[in-house]
Amino acid sequence: METPPAQRPPEDAALSLWSPALWRHPECRRGMRDMWAVTPGMLAWALITGVAMVKGGLSVPLALTMALTVFSAGAQLAAVPLMMTGTPLWVIWLTALCVNLRFVIFSVQMRRHLMALPWRQRLLAGYLCADLCYVLTQQRHGQSPPADARHPDALAYFMGLFAVNWSTWVLTCCAGVWFADQIPMHWGMGFAGTLALLGLLVTLVKDRLTGLSAALAGTAAVAAYGMPFKLHIVVAVAAAVAAGLLAERVAAPGKAPRAPAGADQGAP
Repeated sequence: METPPAQRPPEDAALSLWSPALWRHPECRRGMRDMWAVTPGMLAWALITGVAMVKGGLSVPLALTMALTVFSAGAQLAAVPLMMTGTPLWVIWLTALCVNLRFVIFSVQMRRHLMALPWRQRLLAGYLCADLCYVLTQQRHGQSPPADARHPDALAYFMGLFAVNWSTWVLTCCAGVWFADQIPMHWGMGFAGTLALLGLLVTLVKDRLTGLSAALAGTAAVAAYGMPFKLHIVVAVAAAVAAGLLAERVAAPGKAPRAPAGADQGAP
Protein backbone atom coordinates (compact mmCIF):
# COMPACT_ATOMS: atom_id res chain seq x y z
CA MET A 1 0.00 0.00 0.00
CA GLU A 2 1.54 3.29 -1.11
CA THR A 3 1.67 6.00 1.53
CA PRO A 4 -0.24 9.19 0.52
CA PRO A 5 2.26 12.01 -0.12
CA ALA A 6 0.68 14.21 2.55
CA GLN A 7 1.37 11.54 5.20
CA ARG A 8 4.87 10.65 3.97
CA PRO A 9 7.99 12.03 5.72
CA PRO A 10 10.42 13.99 3.54
CA GLU A 11 12.59 11.61 1.51
CA ASP A 12 15.77 12.84 3.18
CA ALA A 13 14.30 12.52 6.68
CA ALA A 14 15.55 9.77 8.97
CA LEU A 15 12.85 7.54 10.38
CA SER A 16 12.41 7.54 14.14
CA LEU A 17 10.24 5.75 16.66
CA TRP A 18 9.47 9.19 18.09
CA SER A 19 8.26 10.64 14.79
CA PRO A 20 4.78 12.21 15.16
CA ALA A 21 4.18 11.55 11.45
CA LEU A 22 4.60 7.81 11.96
CA TRP A 23 2.35 7.76 15.01
CA ARG A 24 -0.34 9.56 12.96
CA HIS A 25 0.13 7.21 10.01
CA PRO A 26 -2.94 5.12 9.03
CA GLU A 27 -0.88 1.94 9.25
CA CYS A 28 -0.02 2.73 12.88
CA ARG A 29 -3.72 2.90 13.70
CA ARG A 30 -4.26 -0.31 11.75
CA GLY A 31 -1.55 -2.00 13.81
CA MET A 32 -3.21 -0.90 17.03
CA ARG A 33 -6.57 -2.30 15.88
CA ASP A 34 -5.04 -5.59 14.78
CA MET A 35 -3.23 -6.02 18.11
CA TRP A 36 -6.33 -5.16 20.13
CA ALA A 37 -8.14 -7.95 18.27
CA VAL A 38 -5.73 -10.60 19.59
CA THR A 39 -4.94 -9.04 22.97
CA PRO A 40 -7.54 -10.88 25.13
CA GLY A 41 -5.69 -14.17 24.80
CA MET A 42 -2.42 -12.52 25.84
CA LEU A 43 -3.97 -10.91 28.91
CA ALA A 44 -4.54 -14.30 30.53
CA TRP A 45 -0.85 -15.14 30.05
CA ALA A 46 0.26 -11.76 31.40
CA LEU A 47 -1.93 -12.09 34.49
CA ILE A 48 -0.79 -15.62 35.29
CA THR A 49 2.85 -14.60 34.74
CA GLY A 50 2.52 -11.84 37.34
CA VAL A 51 0.81 -14.20 39.79
CA ALA A 52 3.40 -16.95 39.23
CA MET A 53 6.33 -14.62 39.95
CA VAL A 54 4.95 -13.69 43.39
CA LYS A 55 3.78 -17.18 44.28
CA GLY A 56 7.12 -18.50 43.08
CA GLY A 57 8.83 -16.55 45.87
CA LEU A 58 9.74 -13.13 44.47
CA SER A 59 8.99 -10.04 46.54
CA VAL A 60 6.44 -7.62 45.11
CA PRO A 61 9.04 -4.90 44.32
CA LEU A 62 11.31 -7.38 42.55
CA ALA A 63 8.39 -8.93 40.66
CA LEU A 64 7.24 -5.48 39.54
CA THR A 65 10.77 -4.64 38.38
CA MET A 66 10.88 -7.87 36.39
CA ALA A 67 7.43 -7.21 34.93
CA LEU A 68 8.53 -3.76 33.74
CA THR A 69 11.89 -4.76 32.29
CA VAL A 70 11.73 -8.41 31.17
CA PHE A 71 9.32 -8.40 28.24
CA SER A 72 9.15 -12.20 27.93
CA ALA A 73 6.85 -14.57 29.79
CA GLY A 74 9.07 -17.52 28.93
CA ALA A 75 12.18 -15.91 30.41
CA GLN A 76 10.29 -14.74 33.49
CA LEU A 77 8.75 -18.13 34.26
CA ALA A 78 12.01 -19.97 33.54
CA ALA A 79 14.17 -17.67 35.66
CA VAL A 80 12.04 -17.39 38.80
CA PRO A 81 12.43 -21.01 40.03
CA LEU A 82 16.18 -20.80 39.42
CA MET A 83 16.43 -17.54 41.35
CA MET A 84 14.55 -19.04 44.30
CA THR A 85 16.91 -22.02 44.53
CA GLY A 86 20.10 -19.95 44.52
CA THR A 87 21.18 -21.02 41.05
CA PRO A 88 24.33 -19.22 39.83
CA LEU A 89 23.62 -16.08 37.91
CA TRP A 90 25.30 -17.33 34.73
CA VAL A 91 22.96 -20.33 34.63
CA ILE A 92 19.92 -18.05 34.97
CA TRP A 93 21.19 -15.81 32.17
CA LEU A 94 21.96 -18.82 29.96
CA THR A 95 18.48 -20.26 30.54
CA ALA A 96 16.79 -16.96 29.65
CA LEU A 97 19.01 -16.66 26.57
CA CYS A 98 18.09 -20.12 25.34
CA VAL A 99 14.38 -19.54 25.92
CA ASN A 100 14.58 -16.34 23.87
CA LEU A 101 16.77 -17.55 21.01
CA ARG A 102 13.73 -17.45 18.73
CA PHE A 103 14.00 -13.66 18.76
CA VAL A 104 17.27 -13.95 16.84
CA ILE A 105 15.27 -15.52 14.01
CA PHE A 106 12.61 -12.84 14.34
CA SER A 107 15.18 -10.05 14.17
CA VAL A 108 16.72 -11.45 10.99
CA GLN A 109 13.37 -11.28 9.22
CA MET A 110 12.42 -7.91 10.74
CA ARG A 111 15.78 -6.35 9.86
CA ARG A 112 14.64 -5.03 6.47
CA HIS A 113 12.01 -2.85 8.13
CA LEU A 114 14.14 -1.65 11.05
CA MET A 115 17.44 -0.73 9.36
CA ALA A 116 16.15 2.78 8.62
CA LEU A 117 16.18 3.51 12.37
CA PRO A 118 19.20 4.77 14.33
CA TRP A 119 20.98 1.84 15.98
CA ARG A 120 19.85 2.77 19.51
CA GLN A 121 16.26 2.72 18.35
CA ARG A 122 16.85 -0.61 16.60
CA LEU A 123 17.87 -2.04 19.97
CA LEU A 124 14.67 -0.67 21.49
CA ALA A 125 12.63 -2.08 18.61
CA GLY A 126 14.25 -5.47 19.18
CA TYR A 127 13.17 -5.36 22.82
CA LEU A 128 9.62 -4.48 21.81
CA CYS A 129 9.35 -7.08 19.03
CA ALA A 130 7.34 -9.77 20.82
CA ASP A 131 5.96 -12.87 19.13
CA LEU A 132 2.67 -11.35 18.00
CA CYS A 133 4.35 -8.17 16.75
CA TYR A 134 6.59 -10.28 14.56
CA VAL A 135 3.81 -12.56 13.31
CA LEU A 136 1.36 -9.78 12.45
CA THR A 137 4.04 -7.61 10.80
CA GLN A 138 5.18 -10.49 8.62
CA GLN A 139 1.61 -11.38 7.78
CA ARG A 140 0.73 -7.87 6.58
CA HIS A 141 4.09 -6.50 5.41
CA GLY A 142 6.23 -9.54 4.77
CA GLN A 143 6.30 -8.73 1.06
CA SER A 144 6.28 -4.94 1.39
CA PRO A 145 9.32 -2.84 0.38
CA PRO A 146 11.88 -2.28 3.13
CA ALA A 147 10.78 0.57 5.38
CA ASP A 148 12.28 3.94 4.52
CA ALA A 149 11.15 7.55 4.31
CA ARG A 150 9.22 6.83 1.10
CA HIS A 151 7.68 3.57 2.34
CA PRO A 152 7.21 3.90 6.13
CA ASP A 153 4.08 1.70 6.20
CA ALA A 154 5.65 -1.43 7.69
CA LEU A 155 7.45 0.48 10.43
CA ALA A 156 4.34 2.50 11.30
CA TYR A 157 2.32 -0.71 11.49
CA PHE A 158 4.92 -2.30 13.77
CA MET A 159 4.83 0.76 16.03
CA GLY A 160 1.07 0.45 16.41
CA LEU A 161 1.46 -3.21 17.30
CA PHE A 162 4.11 -2.80 19.99
CA ALA A 163 2.40 0.24 21.55
CA VAL A 164 -0.66 -1.86 22.39
CA ASN A 165 1.18 -5.11 23.06
CA TRP A 166 3.79 -3.75 25.48
CA SER A 167 1.44 -1.49 27.42
CA THR A 168 -1.32 -4.08 27.90
CA TRP A 169 1.16 -6.84 28.77
CA VAL A 170 3.03 -4.78 31.36
CA LEU A 171 -0.12 -3.37 32.98
CA THR A 172 -1.77 -6.80 33.21
CA CYS A 173 1.40 -8.47 34.45
CA CYS A 174 1.74 -5.81 37.15
CA ALA A 175 -1.93 -6.38 38.09
CA GLY A 176 -1.11 -10.07 38.53
CA VAL A 177 1.76 -9.12 40.84
CA TRP A 178 -0.35 -6.75 42.94
CA PHE A 179 -3.33 -9.08 43.27
CA ALA A 180 -1.47 -12.39 43.41
CA ASP A 181 -2.96 -13.26 46.81
CA GLN A 182 -6.50 -12.78 45.51
CA ILE A 183 -6.08 -14.82 42.30
CA PRO A 184 -6.12 -18.61 42.86
CA MET A 185 -3.86 -20.65 40.59
CA HIS A 186 -6.60 -23.27 40.21
CA TRP A 187 -8.59 -20.86 38.03
CA GLY A 188 -6.64 -22.34 35.14
CA MET A 189 -5.80 -19.04 33.47
CA GLY A 190 -2.67 -20.56 31.97
CA PHE A 191 -4.81 -23.12 30.15
CA ALA A 192 -7.24 -20.37 29.11
CA GLY A 193 -4.33 -18.44 27.65
CA THR A 194 -3.18 -21.53 25.77
CA LEU A 195 -6.64 -22.00 24.26
CA ALA A 196 -6.78 -18.34 23.25
CA LEU A 197 -3.39 -18.57 21.55
CA LEU A 198 -4.48 -21.75 19.79
CA GLY A 199 -7.52 -19.91 18.45
CA LEU A 200 -5.24 -17.11 17.25
CA LEU A 201 -3.01 -19.66 15.51
CA VAL A 202 -5.96 -21.04 13.57
CA THR A 203 -6.91 -17.56 12.32
CA LEU A 204 -3.34 -16.96 11.11
CA VAL A 205 -3.28 -20.12 8.96
CA LYS A 206 -4.52 -18.66 5.67
CA ASP A 207 -3.00 -21.05 3.10
CA ARG A 208 -1.43 -24.49 2.77
CA LEU A 209 2.10 -23.13 3.11
CA THR A 210 1.33 -21.54 6.48
CA GLY A 211 -0.51 -24.66 7.62
CA LEU A 212 2.45 -26.86 6.66
CA SER A 213 4.88 -24.62 8.55
CA ALA A 214 2.65 -24.64 11.64
CA ALA A 215 2.28 -28.43 11.54
CA LEU A 216 6.03 -28.94 11.22
CA ALA A 217 6.70 -26.49 14.04
CA GLY A 218 4.29 -28.35 16.32
CA THR A 219 5.81 -31.71 15.41
CA ALA A 220 9.34 -30.42 15.98
CA ALA A 221 8.37 -28.90 19.36
CA VAL A 222 6.90 -32.20 20.58
CA ALA A 223 9.85 -34.22 19.28
CA ALA A 224 12.39 -31.91 20.94
CA TYR A 225 10.44 -31.33 24.18
CA GLY A 226 13.04 -33.15 26.27
CA MET A 227 15.81 -30.72 25.37
CA PRO A 228 17.18 -28.58 28.24
CA PHE A 229 16.60 -24.84 28.63
CA LYS A 230 13.34 -25.07 26.65
CA LEU A 231 15.33 -25.29 23.43
CA HIS A 232 12.38 -27.11 21.84
CA ILE A 233 10.90 -23.64 21.26
CA VAL A 234 13.92 -22.63 19.18
CA VAL A 235 13.79 -25.93 17.27
CA ALA A 236 10.11 -25.36 16.46
CA VAL A 237 10.66 -21.80 15.21
CA ALA A 238 13.66 -22.83 13.13
CA ALA A 239 11.69 -25.73 11.60
CA ALA A 240 8.78 -23.44 10.70
CA VAL A 241 11.00 -20.77 9.13
CA ALA A 242 13.05 -23.33 7.21
CA ALA A 243 9.90 -25.09 5.94
CA GLY A 244 8.34 -21.81 4.85
CA LEU A 245 11.46 -20.60 3.02
CA LEU A 246 11.95 -23.96 1.31
CA ALA A 247 8.32 -24.21 0.21
CA GLU A 248 8.36 -20.65 -1.16
CA ARG A 249 11.56 -21.39 -3.10
CA VAL A 250 10.10 -24.58 -4.59
CA ALA A 251 6.85 -22.82 -5.52
CA ALA A 252 8.51 -19.65 -6.85
CA PRO A 253 9.33 -20.77 -10.45
CA GLY A 254 5.72 -21.38 -11.34
CA LYS A 255 4.18 -18.63 -9.29
CA ALA A 256 3.79 -14.95 -10.09
CA PRO A 257 5.30 -12.57 -7.55
CA ARG A 258 2.89 -11.62 -4.79
CA ALA A 259 1.71 -8.04 -4.42
CA PRO A 260 2.88 -6.21 -1.30
CA ALA A 261 0.84 -7.07 1.76
CA GLY A 262 -2.13 -4.80 2.21
CA ALA A 263 -2.17 -3.68 -1.42
CA ASP A 264 -5.59 -5.23 -2.01
CA GLN A 265 -7.06 -4.20 1.29
CA GLY A 266 -7.65 -0.53 0.66
CA ALA A 267 -7.19 2.17 3.24
CA PRO A 268 -7.31 1.02 6.87
